[in-house]
Amino acid sequence: MIELFEQDKKVQKRKSSKGNQLKWEKNDVWYKADYTGYEGLSEYVVSSLLEKSSLKEDEFVHYEQEEIRYKSQIYMGVSCKSFLNPGEQLITLERLFQNTYGDGLNRMVYGIASHEDRLSFLVNKTQEITGIKGFDEYMTKLLAIDSFFLNEDRHSHNIAVILDSKGSYRTCPIFDQGASLLADTTMDYPLDGNIYDLMGTVSPKTFCESFDEQLEIAEKIYGTRIRFNFTTKDVNNILDTVYGYSSEAKNRVKDILLEQMRKYKYLFE
Repeated sequence: MIELFEQDKKVQKRKSSKGNQLKWEKNDVWYKADYTGYEGLSEYVVSSLLEKSSLKEDEFVHYEQEEIRYKSQIYMGVSCKSFLNPGEQLITLERLFQNTYGDGLNRMVYGIASHEDRLSFLVNKTQEITGIKGFDEYMTKLLAIDSFFLNEDRHSHNIAVILDSKGSYRTCPIFDQGASLLADTTMDYPLDGNIYDLMGTVSPKTFCESFDEQLEIAEKIYGTRIRFNFTTKDVNNILDTVYGYSSEAKNRVKDILLEQMRKYKYLFE
C-alpha cells in the first residue's frame, strides 16, 4: 500500500466526461484511484495483455495495481512510471490544435461530414503540425486497442504527443485504458446488467460513434497495424493475479475479453 498526501495530488484542468478521477504524482510515479468502478482493474488487465501483442515495450504504458491510502480512505487503483524525460511536455491533440489554429480538434473534426475525412484530417494535420512520421500507424493501433477493449473515453483530450525542450515532437505511449471493459459500474454499466446488452451500448468519442466503423475506416486507409497473441489461458492467468476486486467484476472482464477475442479473431496471430 502507498500513502499519498495533498502535496502529491495533481489538479486536473479539465474534467473527463464522467468527472475527475483522483490522480497523484510522487517520485516520477503516477497514481490513479478508482472513481466510477473498476478502472484500476481495466488499466492493469489491458496493459498486461498488450505485453502479448506486436507493440514494442515503449509503445504503451505499463500499469501496476495499487492500494492507495489518501486522507484516511483506501482506494484501489494503479500506478505507472512517468514516460516523460526531463524538459518534455505532454500536449493533448485538443491543446495542440487550439494552439495552432485557435480552435479545438474536437470541434474541427465533428464539423466534417464524412467520417473517413475526419480521421484523415486528424492524422494529416497532426503530422503536419508536429512533423511526426507514422502518426497514421499510431492512430490505427490506438483505435484497434480501443475497439477491442471497448475504451469509451478516447476523446481529443485523451490523445497526446510529447514535445521536448528543443521543440521536437514524438508520439506518446498509449495510455489511459481505465474506461475500458465496462469499468463504469456506478453510472452506465451496473454489475448486475447483461454484459452483451451493455457492450452494445458502448460508443467511442474519437471521430464517430461506432467502434467497428472507426476501426474499419482506419484499416481501410492505413492497413492493420497491430496483432494480439494472448490466449484464454493468458487472460485467466492475469486475472488470477488481480486482488482487491470482486469475483463478479473479474468474471465480467473475462467474459468481455473472450467475446472480443471471438469477434476480432483476425487480429490474433
